[in-house]
Amino acid sequence: MTNEEHPHIPGRGALPPEVPTPPPAAAQTPKDASDGRRRLLAGLWPPRVTRAQLVVALLLFVLGLGLAIQVRSNSDNSALRGARQEDLVRILDELDNRTQRLEDEKQRLDDQRKELENSSDQAEEARKQTLEKERQLGVLAGTVAAHGPGITLTVEDHSGAVKADMLLDAVQELRAAGAEAIEVNGVRVVADTYFSGDGGELSVDGRRIRAPYAFKVIGKPQDLEPALNIPGGVVQTLEKEQATAEVTRSDDIVVDALRPAKQPDYARSSSQ
Repeated sequence: MTNEEHPHIPGRGALPPEVPTPPPAAAQTPKDASDGRRRLLAGLWPPRVTRAQLVVALLLFVLGLGLAIQVRSNSDNSALRGARQEDLVRILDELDNRTQRLEDEKQRLDDQRKELENSSDQAEEARKQTLEKERQLGVLAGTVAAHGPGITLTVEDHSGAVKADMLLDAVQELRAAGAEAIEVNGVRVVADTYFSGDGGELSVDGRRIRAPYAFKVIGKPQDLEPALNIPGGVVQTLEKEQATAEVTRSDDIVVDALRPAKQPDYARSSSQ
């Protein structure tokens, strides 16, 4: 029997039917790509902004502005963050001392008010308080002598390296520590005192002074001495210039250099 007699039997010389091959995809023409870019640009520009997007943008702007302000505020305090522990302790002590002095002043004024209210002779009491206030202002203005506990600061300058700004720094530190009366080489230091000169040729309020420079200061010694001896403070600065600075506490310092009382030319009391 041959294959021709049994054509229906598979596997006997019959070939499987051919599967048609799909036609190749048409390649994208440059014209189609250009149309696609135009459609993309048309979808992106001009931008279509909704109300919700505007609100979100405004909130993001406010948030960014707040963060910028916070960063700037933090950077302003960088000096304190980088300060040494000794300097931070000194700053805190000075703030505490100033707060205590203000509290004492407030208590004193409250006591004066109560005395005026309770005194049978208010006119006499007012006169006493006025005289006391005049003496206090005279000490601050340098028109009256004063004495009390304090320190002496003696600066030796053999090489003439001490400058006027160094002595001014010493006065500023003493004032910040609560000094109530200061005298330098027989010159009373007041609010408008100035230092000038250089290289050992120094003057205070136009009056020539020579080394050694002697500061007589009335105030609380426990506050005045540490203010001068802090690391990087007045004493160390002077020592770097080959000068020597010696601080001595005393129970009674006499500041008797006086300044003439000045009468204002134009200002008048508002109570008159």
